[in-house]
Amino acid sequence: MAKYKAFSIDLDKDGIAHLVIDVPNQGMNVWDENLIKEFSAFVPEFIADDKMKGLVISSSRDNNFMAGADLRMLESQDGELSKDAFDRGFAMNKMLRDMETGGHTERQMQREGKKAKPVACAIEGLALGGGLELALSCHHRVVADNPKIKLGLPEVLVGLLPGGGGTQRVPRLIGLQNAAQMITTGKNLNPKTALAQGLINEVVEPGKTVEAAKTWVKANIEKGVLQPWDVKGFKVPGGAGSMNPKAVQFFMAANAMAVQQSKNNYPAVKAIMSCLYEGTQLPMTRALMVETKYFLSLFADPTAQNMIRTLFVNKQAAEKGAQRPQGIDKVEIKKVGVLGAGLMGSGIAHVTAKAGMEVISLDRTMEEAQKSIAYTKKILDKSVSRGKMTQEKADAFLARITPTDDYDMLKDVDLIIEAVFERPDVKADVIKRTEAVIGKDVVFASNTSTLPIGGLAENSSRPEQFIGMHFFSPVERMPLLEIIPHEGTGDLALAVAFDYNSKIKKTPIVVKDVRGFFTNQVFPPYVNEANLMVIEGVSMALIENCAANLGLPIGPLAVSDDTTQKLGYDIMTSTQEEMGDKYVPTGSEEFMENMVTKWDRAGRRFGAGFYDYDENGKRLGLWKGMTDHYPLLEQQPTAEEVKQRLLYALLAPTARTFAEGVVPDPQSADLGAIFGLGFPPYTGGPLSYIDTIGLDAYIATSDMLAQRHGARFSPPNKIREMAKDGKTLYGGKPKQTHYTKTMLNGMLEVEVVKIANGLGIAASVDDLKRDTIAKILKAQEGKKVA
Repeated sequence: MAKYKAFSIDLDKDGIAHLVIDVPNQGMNVWDENLIKEFSAFVPEFIADDKMKGLVISSSRDNNFMAGADLRMLESQDGELSKDAFDRGFAMNKMLRDMETGGHTERQMQREGKKAKPVACAIEGLALGGGLELALSCHHRVVADNPKIKLGLPEVLVGLLPGGGGTQRVPRLIGLQNAAQMITTGKNLNPKTALAQGLINEVVEPGKTVEAAKTWVKANIEKGVLQPWDVKGFKVPGGAGSMNPKAVQFFMAANAMAVQQSKNNYPAVKAIMSCLYEGTQLPMTRALMVETKYFLSLFADPTAQNMIRTLFVNKQAAEKGAQRPQGIDKVEIKKVGVLGAGLMGSGIAHVTAKAGMEVISLDRTMEEAQKSIAYTKKILDKSVSRGKMTQEKADAFLARITPTDDYDMLKDVDLIIEAVFERPDVKADVIKRTEAVIGKDVVFASNTSTLPIGGLAENSSRPEQFIGMHFFSPVERMPLLEIIPHEGTGDLALAVAFDYNSKIKKTPIVVKDVRGFFTNQVFPPYVNEANLMVIEGVSMALIENCAANLGLPIGPLAVSDDTTQKLGYDIMTSTQEEMGDKYVPTGSEEFMENMVTKWDRAGRRFGAGFYDYDENGKRLGLWKGMTDHYPLLEQQPTAEEVKQRLLYALLAPTARTFAEGVVPDPQSADLGAIFGLGFPPYTGGPLSYIDTIGLDAYIATSDMLAQRHGARFSPPNKIREMAKDGKTLYGGKPKQTHYTKTMLNGMLEVEVVKIANGLGIAASVDDLKRDTIAKILKAQEGKKVA
């Protein structure tokens, strides 16, 4: 028996081989190049070796069976569409198919009675993506009775589909409807739900999975086994096929729902539905070829490439502290002082306590300080009532927060996070009172969203230990953390910020200390563009619907209401006062003043804004009275024009902040926009989107918008220079992208024309867009999978 590095094999007296996966140099078991190579060598050995009569697969890691494929391996590959690429892509499917068939063909199994050696898996931890697909290719699946175990296929979340048989084995086990729900959403199942649906075969006591798996294998050695779909006459549970009434009805509804949910922005959703439809009408081997075809088409699409880079590779690097200064030992943070028990302070206290740290929640009075307790108790009570947490654990959670109005209670904290009222004098007072009590090495972080950190640090007796940490509301749900060092911030303070973040598990980006930092420089131009369109007479419903179709989680008018016009107005007036003659008008100053001071439409919290609300704050509908002040245009702009303005109102300030060094790299800008502002994830972020369409196309559209609507859309000189030099935002030369019809349809005419011209296709904005798209697709035909 050969020796392997990614797994060990032990053969017992019954001839049952026990393969224990333990991938070296990986935090979790994943399909990396070494495991794929070795497993591919083991499968034919297992089939041919008569001493191995059956197989049990498990993991050496208690909490992790396998977490899928190493996406860093995928990110390093080009999305090629060719026969060779197909053969490489199908290799894993063939390997797993050989394991479950014993190397026999479907004809041999169904007509000649050939069977395979029994293979079972023993799962004690999460099995996701390619890990679950490995389990599904086993004949029997045993999972530990642990509700924390996750079984799922999350590939859609990075723009892909399961490429190891998931789209074909899942529907054959649990039916089309359950399969579509699972695969198109990426949601996980716990063991008992998976058992009830038929995805797995047994749930046993933790620690007993290998024993149960071996028992099943031993019982099936003599007679041999087949997967259900390899038995002659097999039918998909609930029905499948183009002529099955139940299947036809399902696809009619499911396809419509998929488009509604994805807004046609995620090619993976369509590809998954196509795999389910086409594959379930074919024999398994042919169905797996269909899956591979669609997987490769997605992998060649920039949507998946951008999503993998930003949402997995760059996100993971940021969360592991890629920007943490070197040479500073990790600081153990056990107790945190949170100054201010308002909405932000209470949210910070909650996530800190959730991470296992003690919290001293300080405010002016005990009554005010108690608000942090009430905030967390409300969240915990909901978790307990829904069965997600025991009362005992909730009580222990709440006990980690101590409310106080006494600064002396801060004397032994390891970190201070200030979240008091946004006034420099108030913050200056708490800084001085806090520093008089805390230890000399304790870092002081301010959660200000608008005030420069360097200015606040002037009130500190140790400015090198002063830093900004900007959270987003609601803190327990929003994933981004902006870390803002000022010019005098030392490495220790920056390291402590990252060490604290590693506990609360946010996605951190380091941002330059400028007014508004990153997100609050990008967000206001976006909502201001919506304001300007309302002033011009564009329908508010059109604006909100176009934002939704772009893939934004909430429209600009609704988000203005949620953050309140009052806050925007206050920031605007304070900025005007501070900047004086240097203030650049946005064009909506009078509008904002009227909304807040004249029409009493200051936002959701105040009971009215762009929308009407009931007494509980429920959104009722758009305010019809707006047209009394700003009549609707008789000729409304097209949906494409509105989407264009909204999209570029986000792209323009992002490009500017990158050009000005507000963020140090494109990765930080894309992470900040997606996780802080809800920028459409399918793009990979604003700068990924610009790179994808090409700098020339971006500049052409921006110049056109600047000419029509104002200089705010003009691209920065740095972007023009990079385009002139043939550079890209992410580095290197522009590469030829394989565009799909879905993606091209989602682009603007001027962008499609630029792409066409780059391919040597004569086109202009006067051409019909669909004709230009057809020419681009035809030019790429030679690169399609055979």
